Amino acid sequence: MLAAAIAVGGTVLGAAVIAAINEWVPHEHFSQGLHGPRSEALARIWLFVIAITIHNAPEGLAVGVGFGVGDIAAGTTLAFGIGLQNMPEGLAVAVALRGSGYAKAHAFAIAGLTGLVEPIAGLAGAYAVSLSHVVLPWGLSFAAGAMIYVISHEIIPETHRNGFARESTAGMIVGLVVMMFLDVAFG
Repeated sequence: MLAAAIAVGGTVLGAAVIAAINEWVPHEHFSQGLHGPRSEALARIWLFVIAITIHNAPEGLAVGVGFGVGDIAAGTTLAFGIGLQNMPEGLAVAVALRGSGYAKAHAFAIAGLTGLVEPIAGLAGAYAVSLSHVVLPWGLSFAAGAMIYVISHEIIPETHRNGFARESTAGMIVGLVVMMFLDVAFG
């Protein structure tokens, strides 16, 4: 019962923290529009950049926890899988910035910086888990809850807009299968 309670508690805590960040930090989604406190000082493109940055935090946390337990193969597999899906995200940021008139080098640099939150969150996750294995189930379930919140609240609505639900669902299944393969083959 204690293990189940920890899994539930960590998952709820992870989702709650990302939900709070979602409410407190101004950002924008393509189909959902503005979220968080309104800020007239921020250009709309920066609200999108902030949204991508927010959603990168739980990914970095998950990778950090994976490495923090000392299982280099599992951490590497997770980092590789998340890194693969980060490429189109970075491209989306760079393309949006280019469309807003930013120079190529500037857009590329900003897109790269949106991913900087991942190694920072990763270090925090690895450090927390390395302090005590008691923290491990909390860290893993916290990261899971944060990622589930992001997927449900942001990614699925974005990918299912404009009648592309079938294609995005197929893409999600392919991504899941690739991650399972990597986990079984290299984990």
